[in-house]
Amino acid sequence: MRFTPINYTCPGCGAPLKYSPVSGTLKCEFCQREVPIDGKHAPIVEHDLHSALATLDHAPNQEITKEITCPKCGSSFTLDPYAVSANCPYCGTPTITEFVNDIKPESVLPFRIQHKEAQKTFANWIGSLWFAPGELKHLVDADKSLTGYYIPYWTYDAQTVTDYTGQRGDVYYVTVQKRMIVDGREQTVTVQEPRIQWTPTTGRVGRSFDDVVIRASQSPSRKILDALEPWNTAELVPFDTRYLSGFDAEEYTVGLDNGFEMARVKMDAVIRSDIRRDIGGDQQQITSLQTRYQNTTWKNALFPVWMTHFEYKGKKYYYAINGQTGRITGERPYSYTKIIALIGMILSLLIVAAYFSDLGEQWLGTPSTAQTMPTDYFQRINACENNGGVWNYVNEFCERR
Repeated sequence: MRFTPINYTCPGCGAPLKYSPVSGTLKCEFCQREVPIDGKHAPIVEHDLHSALATLDHAPNQEITKEITCPKCGSSFTLDPYAVSANCPYCGTPTITEFVNDIKPESVLPFRIQHKEAQKTFANWIGSLWFAPGELKHLVDADKSLTGYYIPYWTYDAQTVTDYTGQRGDVYYVTVQKRMIVDGREQTVTVQEPRIQWTPTTGRVGRSFDDVVIRASQSPSRKILDALEPWNTAELVPFDTRYLSGFDAEEYTVGLDNGFEMARVKMDAVIRSDIRRDIGGDQQQITSLQTRYQNTTWKNALFPVWMTHFEYKGKKYYYAINGQTGRITGERPYSYTKIIALIGMILSLLIVAAYFSDLGEQWLGTPSTAQTMPTDYFQRINACENNGGVWNYVNEFCERR
């Protein structure tokens, strides 16, 4: 399906404008002119979840391949399904298309980390890795594919009330007699052994959740993207397509209802922690719990991520950088040659240490005269010499002259 792209041009020279994480404006890379983005301080609206689920079309969204004609060079290219923004692969001109899913993003976290800073962050991360292959440094220098993505996210708010049943465990100690081996001999000793007294308990806990973040993209690097949290959602601004200029962006592929089920898993972990704290004692058991969700709301937003992958020995390694905070996470290869070399060095050091330990025991194994002499040894020598004798140090007796 053919789409008409949106693009922004410099009012001074007509060159493409791209969003600048440094200035927070649209910036011309040729004449350096900056165009501000208005409306950053408008309020962010929360939507009622139950109303949305009741009216939302739950039929799966169609995967539409978007055909684009670059407004600058006239070349035609296609965007992947659910992609809404990209740079022309021929001339690099930013192109933005319309969203086709039922729910459109209404807020966005703009990029704060620029491309050069992201590259430096990744290079420092690679340099800090233990047992990393030496070739990785060259891969980092040669890697120019670091791409800025706006990834779709759901955020959920909810007030919860949870009734629970469980047991509180309090530790106490009892005195018991035991047969034990002490100094090579079996003896009866008295010891203190812990016991747990379990007491049935019931209770209720409440919790207010704000902006539980759930990634709405089914990308292959799911685990890596989830590790980019936390996100500072207080910096969300109203959505504007101008933030996408120069960056790739996509629509959600995880539905609003499925996203809430994932959010409930996150909430449940916090609720269980609250219950254990409410039960108290030394140990806790949760037998049952029932949670009611009230005032549940949601937002659809785009979050900034620098992401790419490199290939090493036939395997792809993905990494990502939080475009707001600079937090980095990713996969990494190991140099087994370095690991084996370190193990060999440690074994060598242990062997050398054991050798010198045995040698030291040989040197110190036979007590010296000074170590075995009685406390009045020097008094006896003085007494011998004062009386005109000569002390025989070999046989340790006083010889008369």
